[in-house]
Amino acid sequence: MPEVIVVGAGVMGASTAFHLAERGARSVTVVDARHAGEGMSSRSSALVRMHYTFEQEVRLAVDSLAFFREWPERVGRPPVLRECGFVRIVQPGEAGLLRENVAMQCACGAEAEVIGAADVLELEPRWRVDDVVAAAYEPRAGYGDGAVVAGDLLSRARELGVAYRPNTPVRSLLTDAGGRVRGVRTDTGDLMADLVVLATGVWTRPLLLAVGVDLPIESEYHEVAVLRDGPGGPASRIACIDSGTRTYFRPEGGGLLLGDFVGPRDGIDPDDFPQTPGEESVVELVGRAARRVPALAESGISRGVTGVYDMSPDARPMLGPVAGIEGLIVAAGFSGMGFKICPAVGRALAELALGEPQTVDVSAFTPDRFAQGRPIDPPYGYGDD
Repeated sequence: MPEVIVVGAGVMGASTAFHLAERGARSVTVVDARHAGEGMSSRSSALVRMHYTFEQEVRLAVDSLAFFREWPERVGRPPVLRECGFVRIVQPGEAGLLRENVAMQCACGAEAEVIGAADVLELEPRWRVDDVVAAAYEPRAGYGDGAVVAGDLLSRARELGVAYRPNTPVRSLLTDAGGRVRGVRTDTGDLMADLVVLATGVWTRPLLLAVGVDLPIESEYHEVAVLRDGPGGPASRIACIDSGTRTYFRPEGGGLLLGDFVGPRDGIDPDDFPQTPGEESVVELVGRAARRVPALAESGISRGVTGVYDMSPDARPMLGPVAGIEGLIVAAGFSGMGFKICPAVGRALAELALGEPQTVDVSAFTPDRFAQGRPIDPPYGYGDD
């Protein structure tokens, strides 16, 4: 078996190390600039749902949900999934696309159904649904905590023999005369291995540029508001992604976590971005969401969270080897979907590293697809997919 260095101890790196260790990999070292889950994983909204428009995404999500539900048995730690249910609302003209996608999701093993406006009101009587033609409903969906998940996976991986080097920033990849990756250079010395897995999210592109690879990853800034319940009680008990208001939300303690679909990209530095949301943008965000959930207009703002997504051109991850660079596997460009599929992605990366058959075929997510002119284009994609 190869010696493997995993760069990054967020949910992807920790999951990869866990699955490598489970498979008996003889030498695995996780290297991180800080500590497990302290990067963007700790800032994730951590929604767990299966509603995607591309079949391989759904398969990764279905397998990951099963893993999250079996967390105590698989990882040996307390449960991390909080089931609350999930509703996906699309634009009225996209109801037909939603029905096709739900049919595909069910064929992949998802527990999902198409519901109407009246059904949505039964779930959430305080919502406004006059524009809802059809919605997707997943009763088993929920949410977790990115920092906890990364910490649990890495702790279990270490129990299985994985080495861990926190506070060790990787400055560059080491290559031999033939261009093969042989290890990484850190502030405390060089670490050598047969294979390097780069699970570094928004910090991936600079490391690859130094070895002549330019993957089209952009940093996108996002703001999230955590709202307190108003005088009428919880504004929503279930999670939702809503094209009508271009917002998503889920329960959070005694309130609601609320986020936007998109954010700015120009001049976004993942090492230097605003640590709290702007007041004007939060007020505007809450105003939009209140068109779906009017009770939000009476909710107080408890706190804000900011973070940076590693965006790919088709908003899907880049997984696997890079052409011309042997000894390297990349996991980047998750575009905000990483947490919910991290168990299955970590397994897929471990399978690639060890040359094992793929439980879920991730070849469509090859990092080379953009250079090859083959971005992912799902048959029933939404306008804001």
